Amino acid sequence: MEHYYKIGQFAKMMNVSIRTIRYYDQIGLLKPSKTMSNGYRLYDQKDILKLQKILSLKYMGFSLEDIFSMTVNEDIPLKKSLSMQQRMIQHKIQNLEHIKNSLEKVQNYLEMNQTIDWSEMFKQVELTTKEGELINQYRNSNNIDIRIGLHERYSTNPCRWFKWLFSQYHLKEGMRVLEIGCGNGELWAKNKDQMPGMDLILSDISINMVENTQENLKDFNHLQFDCFDAQKIPYDDQSFDIVIANHVLFYVENIQAVLKEVKRVLKNEGIFYCSTYSGKHMKEITDLVQDYHPKINLSENQLYEVFGLHNGYEILHSFFAQIELKKHEDALFVDRIDDLIGYILSCKGNQNSYILSDFNRFHDYVDKRVGKGIKITKDAGIFICQK
Repeated sequence: MEHYYKIGQFAKMMNVSIRTIRYYDQIGLLKPSKTMSNGYRLYDQKDILKLQKILSLKYMGFSLEDIFSMTVNEDIPLKKSLSMQQRMIQHKIQNLEHIKNSLEKVQNYLEMNQTIDWSEMFKQVELTTKEGELINQYRNSNNIDIRIGLHERYSTNPCRWFKWLFSQYHLKEGMRVLEIGCGNGELWAKNKDQMPGMDLILSDISINMVENTQENLKDFNHLQFDCFDAQKIPYDDQSFDIVIANHVLFYVENIQAVLKEVKRVLKNEGIFYCSTYSGKHMKEITDLVQDYHPKINLSENQLYEVFGLHNGYEILHSFFAQIELKKHEDALFVDRIDDLIGYILSCKGNQNSYILSDFNRFHDYVDKRVGKGIKITKDAGIFICQK
């Protein structure tokens, strides 16, 4: 049987003030599972877990805005979320230990009238910066999971994106394969049982993302991980049968430099697979938020204008003679408001500045506009380029 706690019991049990609980309710961060006709708020076990996550993220340095986008959506498995939080706390502990050791050294220098080695102190500034990078990586990884989760849950095509992508690669035993911009490794996690024995290297420009992917795929055998900028791939000429870039090229600083490197490391007749989308992709969500506020942009840049389905062939043709475009026919039908809002908050644009100031108003707006569900266009595909 479900057990509910009144707000006073809930606050005492979680060691926070009633005022804090009411504030989280007011801004929409933590709504009670039930509200009685007399106005009493009732909280259950699910609310306990959510508040624990909120408090943990707050302790680790995340803003309420960050926490909002990380907790509004329930697609992230609790086990994975807790694992990521534990790793962040461990990093924080190590950082504090380094700072403590440095302070002790400075104190010893002073007691012995020796010159202070300020280089040790400057190292701590670097460590603090790295902690900030770790927070950013956690945020990005969480948001990637949310966006992938929406597609996995609501796609109308039973052959989901990662399954379809994997089927296009035609991987074979003994191949040497490089993925640039591996993200969270979901492509390989979804196809673990279908993978042939091959030399697979997963890479990313972010060391934190590589470490996160390595943790996500820790049960895999014979995987290698590397961290580098794809504008300078640290491998020999003609060393890979296949190179993969899934929704990556529109993020790189210099596409031409990356394509030159990809061509260099591919064997003769090797294949480069690179996916992207068009301006029609997820357009209904863009229209929804811009009708709410015309200044909202869900992306800092129009990524499909950098490298999209409409201009990808022209960009790739300078490096590859044989190019084929295949599209994944699909759409979304989303009937859960919170999942849709979670996706919106996870995007890389300015939306949170306009939404979180009055979240309840935005929630009501989406609820009225979407009703029992919304159909969302998907227009994504893959360029298959042979050297």
